[in-house]
Amino acid sequence: MSGARFLTGSPESAAAYREAMAAAGDVLLRHLGRPRPYSGAAPEELSRLLPEAAELCPEEGEGLEAALREAGRCVVENCVRVAHPLCAAHLHCPPLLPALAAEAVISAANQSMDSWDQAPAATALEERVVRWLCGLFGYGPGADGVFTGGGTQSNLMGLLLARDRYARDRLGRSARESGLPPEAGRLRILCSEDAHFTVRRSAALLGLGERAVVPVAADADRRMSPAALDRTLRELEARGLLPFALVATAGTTDFGSIDPLPELAPRARERGLWLHADAAYGGALALSERYRGRLAGMEEADSVAVDFHKGFYQPVSCAAFLVRRGEDLALIRTHADYLNPEEEDLPSLVGKSLQTTRRFDALKLYVSLRALGRRELAGMVERTVELAEAAAESVREEPRLELAARPQLGTVVFRYRPARAAEADRVNAGIRRELLRSGEAVVARTRVGGRVHLKLTLLNPLATPEDVRGLVGLVARTGERLEEACSTSA
Repeated sequence: MSGARFLTGSPESAAAYREAMAAAGDVLLRHLGRPRPYSGAAPEELSRLLPEAAELCPEEGEGLEAALREAGRCVVENCVRVAHPLCAAHLHCPPLLPALAAEAVISAANQSMDSWDQAPAATALEERVVRWLCGLFGYGPGADGVFTGGGTQSNLMGLLLARDRYARDRLGRSARESGLPPEAGRLRILCSEDAHFTVRRSAALLGLGERAVVPVAADADRRMSPAALDRTLRELEARGLLPFALVATAGTTDFGSIDPLPELAPRARERGLWLHADAAYGGALALSERYRGRLAGMEEADSVAVDFHKGFYQPVSCAAFLVRRGEDLALIRTHADYLNPEEEDLPSLVGKSLQTTRRFDALKLYVSLRALGRRELAGMVERTVELAEAAAESVREEPRLELAARPQLGTVVFRYRPARAAEADRVNAGIRRELLRSGEAVVARTRVGGRVHLKLTLLNPLATPEDVRGLVGLVARTGERLEEACSTSA
């Protein structure tokens, strides 16, 4: 049983723990401090660095330090450096040091949030943090929620509750007990044409099919158009279809656009639609006195999804699902004798979640809030909005670049315009590939109106306006070089 020396809690573990944490820290500092945001390694290069599958588990272990050194050389060296100012592709933030410290505590304590006797203090803390979150988004004392693994799970929960409440209240059926009602093929979910793909995925998982999701046209600022929503609702009702949920996005993935909740909420109430606010991206604006007004109307939503591994700077994964009326969670409440015995009057979170075993992620948010305070966190969020504005202005100043939409959060979508329009998609896709291959910058690509565009997602408050202006200039120069190459090869 010599391997037991590696377990936390063993007689040797106190000293061994300090050594292990120090060794892991050395690996991170050595390999994540490189000057470029990515090593530039191609998939085949990464595959060659790693041991073959048959060699992953040797008969005799090589020891922790040797294993960490190998992981550093093969893996960490080739990780994307999310704290680098030119790493600007996705909603992928540099995590806070207080959160990293809490992450170590979470992993070592190894509490499981599915019963009180597995996580007594953790349960109490999660409930307290959820209560604070409900207040942050304007919910009253009857609100409730639970931590989740991310926006995908939170969006699924919102639409699950919407479906089951509609089936119960309008169709007289318990979808949980009896399955989908005969009218299921007529049920419809409405969302912006720019809403996250997890709305469609949720509809598929709920047995309604992706075709149950009806996209609503967006306006010039890529926000759901209330007039288009009215037209769409009339058309659905004229066809005998049954809209039951409206998803408002507070921070779309591509544009950072925020749907007009003050105009959508009354429409949802009038027609009895469950209003779910997907604030996975934009929810952090609630911390900011300067920008929280952009989330006006959030308090009217029946449910809210918020991700802390985006604008709250937490390590993946850390998110929450909130409901305005806590009693709505009874639609998914589960009983298991071994987890929440009915005769014991103890708090139990398992009935609020789609997960059973679940990490104590509330601790890292709690430690971060206590360590930094609202004002400092709000300043970080505000700086990313300002960075996006600086990047957009730089795009406007570059004659060969074209801005797709005015930024509302930290996302900037634009494209390079070659002299020959037919080469635009090829050149823009090539810019992203070339920057990633060289390791100079990590930017994203998307499509707008069917055409390839580039996207900067600016979540790093340590980046400066000079950094983003340099990044925009690098994109323009790379585009010019690729355009010239295309002309030469033609």
